[in-house]
Amino acid sequence: MADTGDLKHLPLEDLHRAAGARFGAFAGWSMPITYPAGVMKEHLHTREHAGLFDISHMKLFVVEGPGAADALSRACPLDAAGLEPSQSKYTFFLDEAAGILDDLIVTRTGPKRFVVVANAGNAEADERHLKAVAAGFDCTVEPLDRVFLALQGPDTEDVLRKAGLDLSALTFMHGAEPRENWFASRSGYTGEDGFEVALPPAEAHAFAGKLLADERVMWVGLAARDSLRLEAGLCLHGQDITDKTDPASAGLMWAVPKPVREAARFVGAGALAAIVARGAAEKRVGLKPEGRQPVRAGIDLVDGAGQPAGRVTSGGFGPSAGAPVAMGYVRADLAAQGTELFAEIRGNRIPLRVHALPFTPHRYRKG
Repeated sequence: MADTGDLKHLPLEDLHRAAGARFGAFAGWSMPITYPAGVMKEHLHTREHAGLFDISHMKLFVVEGPGAADALSRACPLDAAGLEPSQSKYTFFLDEAAGILDDLIVTRTGPKRFVVVANAGNAEADERHLKAVAAGFDCTVEPLDRVFLALQGPDTEDVLRKAGLDLSALTFMHGAEPRENWFASRSGYTGEDGFEVALPPAEAHAFAGKLLADERVMWVGLAARDSLRLEAGLCLHGQDITDKTDPASAGLMWAVPKPVREAARFVGAGALAAIVARGAAEKRVGLKPEGRQPVRAGIDLVDGAGQPAGRVTSGGFGPSAGAPVAMGYVRADLAAQGTELFAEIRGNRIPLRVHALPFTPHRYRKG
């Protein structure tokens, strides 16, 4: 177990310890990695019922004011003014070379008010970056001190309703502020229907207790969160996307609408346009190893001739897929589904094939 002495601690750490969590270091925080049920059961319980994740290490910001939409449309490849009330949008902070500084979800909660959810490892840099961009616009950027919980799985809507929080009016990628100082969205990072709820720390123990009183709810740690998001084909910033990767190479151009690209108001617009025009040299793909041996992040890939072909950025065993699954980047000429490649592991070559993403179907409630 990692030394957690210099790490930040979750406001609900006592609940996790009482539940028997095993802790480890992640993004500067002491985080629950697994609970006594184990990764396999936590993963499958989320797919079948409702998994509860403490994601309070992530950071929320409110961007508010007459210039809030313009500031966000400069900071991200996003038409913030075009978002409907309660609509959420997956987007990024890019640098001038179109490298992905972080991936985010932006939700419009009022005519001049937006909530931004950022990743834990980038929280301080994101705050500096967002404030620097927003300084040229008539708006404020306020970091929020919240407990942030994700409830994921097919039973989540009913669980929340019975706990006194009815979010049934929300569809996938929509959010609201259902109570004073609360924020909730129908989103998550598992491929399942689910919700993310941010609330003041003083109210969090009682709310978590109501959720856990439901027999359909189980605490789920970071290890199962990782296997769930990998099966769903979702990127982890710092592994699958970084400031050295761009949205075109990462297969994320669906998040950058053509009118936004053409308007070119966002940081990195020129560089991204150049990459799209010449074509990305590599592509993010799903990878399905043959046999039962997982192929982990950091492993190099070669083609049939033994020439460098790419690299694995995420990999492990997919409990719902029933087999090893992975993601990575390969040369653009090798990105077609079914292409055979080889992972080099301790002098051995493990065959794998390019596979469609996701490995398990998404089950979002879109209507």
